[in-house]
Parts: sequence; structure tokens; C-alpha cells
Amino acid sequence: MNLKDKLEAFPLFQQIANAARDEGVKAYVIGGFVRDLLLKRTSKDIDIVCVGSGIALAERLAYYLGSGVHVSVYKNFGTAQVRHGEMDVEFVGARKESYRSESRKPIVEDGTLEDDQNRRDFTINAMGISLNDEDYGELIDPFGGMRDLRMKMIRTPLEPSLTFSDDPLRMMRAIRFATQLDFDIEPDTYEAIGKMKDRLEIVSMERVSDELNKIILSAVPSYGFKLLYQSELLHLIVPEMIALHGVEIIEGRGHKDNFYHTLQVLDNLAPYTEDLWLRWSAILHDIAKPSTKRFDKKAGWTFHNHEEVGARMVPGIFRRMKLPLNEKMRFVRKLVRLHLRPIVLSKEEITDSAMRRLLVEAGEDLESLMKLCRADITSKNPEKVKRYLRNFDLVEKRLVELEEKDKLRNFQPVITGEIIMETFNIKPSKVIGALKETIREAILEGIITNEYGIAHTYMLEEGRKLGLEPVPNQKEKL
Repeated sequence: MNLKDKLEAFPLFQQIANAARDEGVKAYVIGGFVRDLLLKRTSKDIDIVCVGSGIALAERLAYYLGSGVHVSVYKNFGTAQVRHGEMDVEFVGARKESYRSESRKPIVEDGTLEDDQNRRDFTINAMGISLNDEDYGELIDPFGGMRDLRMKMIRTPLEPSLTFSDDPLRMMRAIRFATQLDFDIEPDTYEAIGKMKDRLEIVSMERVSDELNKIILSAVPSYGFKLLYQSELLHLIVPEMIALHGVEIIEGRGHKDNFYHTLQVLDNLAPYTEDLWLRWSAILHDIAKPSTKRFDKKAGWTFHNHEEVGARMVPGIFRRMKLPLNEKMRFVRKLVRLHLRPIVLSKEEITDSAMRRLLVEAGEDLESLMKLCRADITSKNPEKVKRYLRNFDLVEKRLVELEEKDKLRNFQPVITGEIIMETFNIKPSKVIGALKETIREAILEGIITNEYGIAHTYMLEEGRKLGLEPVPNQKEKL
């Protein structure tokens, strides 16, 4: 098969071909760009393999492209990168690799194009296109990658257990590609993942989490999680999710399977956000249900306080998985803690006080919280879902109205601790905290507005109840 006509849409390839000819090396486009070209998917990352020095070829291309083109050289890896427009082009010499059992870092030697294709992870990523004069545009497909594209199949080019033993991260990549492309994993390949799963332990958690995050960001992430669960890779990565699986029945009463419920919430959320951390909040929103599960003869199954316990679990999970322990983690923890609040409001008579508290606690993350809560409304009864969503519409409408009226986003009472200390001429003490909390509660309950004059008068009244009197100069200011 010749793909010359497809390459014509990218003039850069002819320039690479010219540079390779003048450098005296054979060059090929290989890997993901070829796959995506055949699938008609957009790709901005190009891998070029040459039988020779990839660094020298990159420098020759940069010379042809003219001033302003920078070559990033990575001598330790024998690679170089050129950015041209929106395209990132990586150059490397053809290599062959061998591995030690205790490491996924290969011993690398110069090799042929065949050697380079042999070391690729999957048949669909092992295809190449020649950039050489004698066969420019010719597809080089030694492992049937084109066949597997048509069959929508993920398959290793060599014996799968060898492929996964050499580089165990490829097990995660197999599931990630299957999820992103909506492909199946060839049976022998998938069986090898289950057999080789323990090899994943030699891979850094950062690399594992990076692949997991790509699965989470796919269009239907539940597909990937089911593959991870069935292969038992998930048991090694997020064991807390495994505890969600299953249904316990006592006296004929069972609860929902919280593992599949979590995946449904994640899928429900996916069409409405590409925010990775909002999707993580869906994954972890019920993570504490196993540890808070109780059976009550009257109430049935309960999971009291699972939102608070779950929020406390978030930092530990992020730390173990080498996810960022910054505002991203705090965002997920906050949404896990608050995820029941809007749903509870949609089932009860709505009070302005409860609405104000939700506005204050959610702050700038209110829209994200509401997306999560809408996704969390799941039931096999479609009429029940419709009823909950109608109530939820009412909650959102009231929140908007109240926010416009009271401006409570990122709420801070106008009366600060410093004002209290200055007014009553007292040093830091518990009474200041108590008075601040009294004023805060009064604002949230709608007893007073968050305006200085009204709140200051209320502070004086409540201060006197605590035995405090304003100093004379403060009286004069009133």
C-alpha cells in the first residue's frame, strides 16, 4: 500500500526526505502518527526513525527549515526533537533492545528498521512509511497492523508475555489504547496481561498514573476500568476501588454495586467535562462506602458520613499514586466532601439557609460540584431519574437567584478578628473565635446582611452578651 497521497497534506515530510537523502540515511515515519493517519485522527507528534544518527538528521532538517527552528538534543537517549509549526518531530536512530528481568530499562544497540519495529508495543504502532526516494510513501507493515486496524484489535507484534515482561507499562498502554480507540484486546494478548500483572510493580507509579489518567480522560472511561478490573491490574493500582465491588444481601435487602455505580457516574460526567480532576472526583466520591457500610433492620443499608471519611482518604490515595498534592487534590477532596449536599437539597424542602451554606462552602467550584451531582443521579428506573433531575433543576435555579441577591461566592464576613480585637480592646482568645462564628452564622441564616454597619451593630450586641464592652474611642466612631 502506498500512502504518498496522504503524505502530500504534510509538506514537512518531503523536507525530511530531502534531509535524509543529503545525510545519506534511510528514514521512515513510524508509530502513532502512521496509526492515526490511517484512522483519520489528528496527530501533532511525529516519530522519525533513521538507519543512522537521528540527531544528525534533525540538525540537517533544522538547517533546511531556516532560522528560528531549534533542535532539542538528548544525547543520553540518542534522540533529537524539532518543533515546526504545530508539529513536534522526534528523531531517533533505529535500535534493537534487550531487557533484564528486574528492570524495564533496556540495553540499547544500533539496529535495523526491522529491529526497531520488533521492539514496538502493538501491531498498530509498529507500522512505518518510507520517506526514501525509491519507495516514498510505501507502508511497511510486517505484523499486520493494517489488518488489526480494520478489525479494531490491540495485539502485540511478538509473543505477548515477552512484550509485557520486557516493558510492563505496555499492559497499561494496551488498555489505554483499547479505551481511547474503542478497540478490543486480542484474547491471547489480554490473557497475558492477567498472567503478567505483577510485573507492573517494577514500573514507577508516576508512569502508571499517567496511563490511568489517559484512560480517565477517554470518551467512555468505564470500558478501561472494566478491563483493568478483569485483568486485576486495578487491584494493584487503586485497591480502594476493588472494595466497592459486589452486593451484600441481608434479610433479602441488598445495596447497589458501588463499583459499577462509580463507573456509571464517571461515564455520565464524561460528556460534560474534560477536567481530569473533576473526573477523579467521580471516581472517589463513594470511595468510603465500604468502610462506612452498616445494616439497620429498619433503615436497611446505610453509609453514614461516607462523604467525610472519603474526603479524608483522598490525600493518601493521591500521595500513593504520585498525583499532585496541591490545589488539584484539594479540589477533589472538597467535591468528595460536598457531593451529597445538592442531592439532599433536591429531596427536601429548600431553605435559604441551606442554600447559603452550600454557596459558601462550594465557592468557585459550585458549577463543578453541580456537574458531579447530576452525574451521581443514577437509577434503573428512568422516571425516578427524571424526577430527581427536575428537583435538581429547581435547586440550581434557587442557587443562582440567591447568589445574585446575596453575593456569597468566596464569602468572608465583613467583621474580622482584627476588628473584634480593636473594638473591644482584647487580645487573641477563644471568645474572638466564638464571636466571629456567631456573626458568620447570623449572615448565613439571613438574620443580618453581610454589610459593615449592620454586622458591626450585631457584633456589639452579641459582644455584650459575652461580657464585652467596646472601648470609648470605638463608641465615638459609631
